[in-house]
Amino acid sequence: MADFIRTMKRVFSYARPYIIWFWLTIIFAAGSVSLSLAVPIFIGDAVDCCVGQGSVDFGELRKIIFRLLIAVVLSALFQWLMSLCTNRLAFRTVRDLRSDVFGKLQRVPLSYIDRSTKGGLSSRVINDIEIISDGLLQGFTQFFSGVITILGTLIFMLTINVKIALVVVLLTPLSFIAASQITKMTHRFYLRQSELRGRMVSFSEEYAGNQKLVTAMDFCDRAVGQFAQVNSDFSSVGANATFFSSLANPVTRFVNGLIYAAVGLLGALGAAGHSAFIGAMSVGRLSSFLAYSNQYTKPFNEISGVFAELQNAAASAERVFAVLDEEEIPDDSDKLSVNSSDCSGSVSFDDISFSYSPETRLIEHLSLDVLPGQRVAIVGPTGCGKSTMINLLLRFYDPQSGKILLSGRDSTEITRDSLRSCFGMVLQETWIFTGTVAQNISYGKPDATREEIIAAAKAVHAHGFIKRLPNGYDSVISEDSGLSQGQKQLLCIARVMLMDPPMLILDEATSSIDLRTEQRIQRAFEKLMTGKTSFVIAHRLSTIKNSDVILVMRDGNIVEKGSHA
Repeated sequence: MADFIRTMKRVFSYARPYIIWFWLTIIFAAGSVSLSLAVPIFIGDAVDCCVGQGSVDFGELRKIIFRLLIAVVLSALFQWLMSLCTNRLAFRTVRDLRSDVFGKLQRVPLSYIDRSTKGGLSSRVINDIEIISDGLLQGFTQFFSGVITILGTLIFMLTINVKIALVVVLLTPLSFIAASQITKMTHRFYLRQSELRGRMVSFSEEYAGNQKLVTAMDFCDRAVGQFAQVNSDFSSVGANATFFSSLANPVTRFVNGLIYAAVGLLGALGAAGHSAFIGAMSVGRLSSFLAYSNQYTKPFNEISGVFAELQNAAASAERVFAVLDEEEIPDDSDKLSVNSSDCSGSVSFDDISFSYSPETRLIEHLSLDVLPGQRVAIVGPTGCGKSTMINLLLRFYDPQSGKILLSGRDSTEITRDSLRSCFGMVLQETWIFTGTVAQNISYGKPDATREEIIAAAKAVHAHGFIKRLPNGYDSVISEDSGLSQGQKQLLCIARVMLMDPPMLILDEATSSIDLRTEQRIQRAFEKLMTGKTSFVIAHRLSTIKNSDVILVMRDGNIVEKGSHA
């Protein structure tokens, strides 16, 4: 329970900037409930106007009906305004929370992204926050109106008959006890349900995104079996969570039925004049009291449902806050900021040691000096540390010992943003985001002119296929827009061509391109790499034979070094 309270307090802290909507919700809820509480009084008065054959006071009855209509209409209006304010409060709260989570993902170390499943992170940003939103909406709407209804009906019941009202109050804790015990049981199921939901989203996203390979490897039946297992676990936990949370409503309804029966029995004795202890009551007052006792107990059913929703929301919030509590990349705004023009292109690895995990050694005591303008090719078997050198060079990771010097400066003394602006990188994996062709090419240089974009595309021989698209450079493309892998790679190379950085990193940059196009790209790279320090990770001889230095790596160490000759 302590964890639940702490989590929900943190969620509600995001609502603090919108406190005005909170108070408006309270005001409109109070107005709506107060007017709805006046209805039983009007009904009771109307009943008293009709008691006795031939003694109906139609004049007074018409006045009561008119007041009743006004109360009902105004109560509905206040209810609508309360819902409007609740929506503003809840959706703006989760909007800020979602923005914080997405912003956090831009500031966490790359190691956190690497060890987390992409589907799991997507589930936290989308599904979990949506559950929090639903919990807040139902919580604010029903909790506020429920509490005010309970207090209001209690006051009205005390004005009608204190003794029967005390009986109602004494029996009420039974609902609280039942609801609290059920709440404790449901929390662990909802927490497990949120975890399994993330696993299922991750699994679905992974297999849907690689369906060609799944089909080609004849893995479809096994994939269905694995999904069925995850789905079965999710279904089982979800059924338990729903079952225990659903117990709250019937249990509180049973207690409320006992309260209603007790009120009816005692009130009837008083109305019939058979109980001096209860005191005399008119039939109209008895009907009002019965209506109030029903209104008094009804919010307990709703609030028990709110607790179930809040349990689900709290479980999702814990997963979201786990992301927000992750350690961020340290702020380096106080460090040296360099421009690309300040980079001479010299790079030195000085006794570098690094491993992704303490149990597995990778790079140990690596030293390397690269002169300005040199073309360095890095070759070696898979897992030997080629890409790790690039990760260290760009400070995606920092070495455990040693240092990397960039143009004579320790890379840790330079801001990460300015350090990375000195490099242009083309990876083996292409990434095309949803946007126009021009926007994709100018991703690293948003202020580029159309002429510069076209020139970069022509330099990598992408201009021809771009012009054949329906709207040319204004065609909207995405990962699933029908472009071939080679065409996507050309657009990625054009990005770097447009940026024209002083240093280049090419990680299997032409692996998805046919030999004829590769020859054209090589000529473009020759022009681009002139006078620039270049790091080329490749397996094709044609890609590395013109390099000034070829490094052969094995088990994180440079075992051979020299030119192609």
